[in-house]
Amino acid sequence: MEPTSTGVDKWLNIISQYDNEFKKWEARSAKIVKRYRDDNRSQHTNETAKFNILWSNVQTLIPAVYAKLPKAVAARRFGDNDPVGRVAGQLIERALDFEIEHYPDFRSTMKHAVEDRFLGGRGTAWVRYEPHVRQLGIPEDGLQVTEDVENEAAEGQTPEGAPKPESQDYTAGEETQEEIEYECAPTDYVYWKDFGHSVARTWEEVTCVWRWVYMTRDALTERFGEKMAKQIPLDSGAETLATYGQSTKERTRAKICELWDKETGKVYWLSKNCPKIIDERDDPLELDQFFPCAQPLYSTTTSDSLIPVPDFVIYQDQANELDILSDRIDGLVKALRIRGVYDASQPALQRLLTEGDNNTLIPVDKWMAFSEKGGLKGSIDILPIDMLASALINCYRAREDIKGQIYEITGISDIIRGQGAASETATAQQIKGQYAGLRLRSMQEEVALFASELIRLKAQVICTKFQPQTILLYAAAGQMSPEDQAMIPQAIELMQDNPLRNFRIEVDSDSLVQLDEQQNKKDRVEFITAFGGLLREALPVGQSSPELIPMLVEVMKFGISGFKQAKPIEGTLDSALDQLKEKQKQAAANPQPAPPNPEMMQIQATQQLEQAKMQATAQSDQMRAQADMQAAQMKAQLDSQIAQAKIEGEMQLAQMQAQIEDQTMRHGMEMKAQEVKSVDDFNRWKSELEAATKIMVARIGANPGVDLQTAEAAQAASDRVAQELGAGVSNALNQVTVLHADMANKHDESLQQVKQALSALMAPKRIVRGPDGRAVGVEIAQ
Repeated sequence: MEPTSTGVDKWLNIISQYDNEFKKWEARSAKIVKRYRDDNRSQHTNETAKFNILWSNVQTLIPAVYAKLPKAVAARRFGDNDPVGRVAGQLIERALDFEIEHYPDFRSTMKHAVEDRFLGGRGTAWVRYEPHVRQLGIPEDGLQVTEDVENEAAEGQTPEGAPKPESQDYTAGEETQEEIEYECAPTDYVYWKDFGHSVARTWEEVTCVWRWVYMTRDALTERFGEKMAKQIPLDSGAETLATYGQSTKERTRAKICELWDKETGKVYWLSKNCPKIIDERDDPLELDQFFPCAQPLYSTTTSDSLIPVPDFVIYQDQANELDILSDRIDGLVKALRIRGVYDASQPALQRLLTEGDNNTLIPVDKWMAFSEKGGLKGSIDILPIDMLASALINCYRAREDIKGQIYEITGISDIIRGQGAASETATAQQIKGQYAGLRLRSMQEEVALFASELIRLKAQVICTKFQPQTILLYAAAGQMSPEDQAMIPQAIELMQDNPLRNFRIEVDSDSLVQLDEQQNKKDRVEFITAFGGLLREALPVGQSSPELIPMLVEVMKFGISGFKQAKPIEGTLDSALDQLKEKQKQAAANPQPAPPNPEMMQIQATQQLEQAKMQATAQSDQMRAQADMQAAQMKAQLDSQIAQAKIEGEMQLAQMQAQIEDQTMRHGMEMKAQEVKSVDDFNRWKSELEAATKIMVARIGANPGVDLQTAEAAQAASDRVAQELGAGVSNALNQVTVLHADMANKHDESLQQVKQALSALMAPKRIVRGPDGRAVGVEIAQ
């Protein structure tokens, strides 16, 4: 579009009005930032001691309102059962999560914006669309000022419509193939001095906003073309605060204003040192509220002006008193040292405080004269420090009082700062934390609204400018369920059709701060308990009245929508509702026959009961008859077996008795034969011994010279041998007698066992029946 050169003065006048209106605020904010960074001290000396309460408060409040990346929630604006809308919301939410977590711009922008809010009182950010286009043979470095969204300019022309110089690798009429390599929606932080808007009382009255961008010569050439870039002077550098030791600002960049006017619906690029508008375009992003920036994050404002009042201004008097007290405390601490005078005639006293150590004695000359003067009390006098110590204690107390006043003004309670009296109960601390959290909660909500607005802008850019394949790639659509993947084409169409009208995109303030894990677990348990109780109440109603199931599911959705932990199961509930509705339709299409008359049902039930009784009685009689027959057969078999066993037992007993009698008779005969043989042997041996003795006596009589003692000894030996042999024969006979008695006892035991077995076989028996009346065995009747 042909730029309008006559309109540059209009915008420069609007910018000048803003500069005049906000000049005092910018100067005040610069002083606050210097105080926060402690840049007010001299470069070489430190004359005064200070208490940087501003740094302490800001470092306490920033993590209290913003400690981690926000969690975007893209939900259907209305809770209708719309599976396509649910899938579209999931795609938007996943794509936003990827943009926020993958690229570092949103994290740094939120950090700097929140810091500016607690220092100068205003934090700003800017959203743009940045496609990275890859052309054949032309490298693309992605340098640009803003959203270059539509790429309206022809490949061979500059924004003014003039042909591009021959230094380019392509000509005006040449068609080149392009493809988007990747695209993103960056969120830029805008320095508080580089942002401006039309002077208004409230943000809703603002008609135009702008930001200053500092561009190098190469960036100007790439963005506006070489011809226009030569007309723009490099008259500035990045805006910073002047600090000690800083040299003059380098003027190596051009200060370009990017201005968005809501009334005309156009975007202008201009410079204070350029007599005409550099570039002019229609609304490139087509956002719902036109502006590419969210409402700034303000501190204290009133309804008559958008000039914010920094928080530090409210308690700067107390902060100055705190600095004065800190400096006095520093002076008192430095003055709180041992000072005094001593007798010059005793130089050893000087060494008393400089060289004296534990258990050390210092010699003194002329001890008698020294003691006459009163010793140490008479020779040295110390400056009193009681007054200094008392003043120091009072200064400490006064400083604590002033800190308490500051905490009352800022709303930072001792429980939030992790401090509290040991005597306070847990209930007292909880009450104080709740009341102190009212202001803190308001700050958290403001930061959450600011983050929500930025994410809404990013969502609009993603839905209306991104290619569908880029959205699916960022959202990891391949990991979704097959049912949800089937609805992706319809969801893409729904996303591109005014996303803010169909979806509610917001950020919960709790997602910006560090959550208490125990509280999170407690919330989940509370949800499970409530949902379980609802199921127990709803299931009986649904079983008795299936037509109420859709209503019950809607009630369940309404109930669990109040729990943030229930978001992941929203799709499951929708699917369950669809299935229940489908079953209800099928039941309506195939109605069940009407139930019969209750009286007829009772008569039929009675008849069926009588028939069942008759069948049961017949079966019982038949089973009893069969059992009796089986018992008779078993009894006959048992009687036959008992008789046969009795006969066989008697025969075996007779055989055993015959065998035992035969063995006993033979054993007795053998014993008698052995006994006769032993007696015969003994008699024969005795006869032989007597004959031998007589022969010996005859020999002795025939030989009178034989020794009588020797003959007596021989006779005694013979008698002893006869006695021993007689005793051995007697023992052998006794053992034979004992063995015979043992065999007789065993014979009696065997006969007794055989008699017991025969008695058991011949004893009366009775049949044992089971629970069903059938015979299961036989036992001996007692």
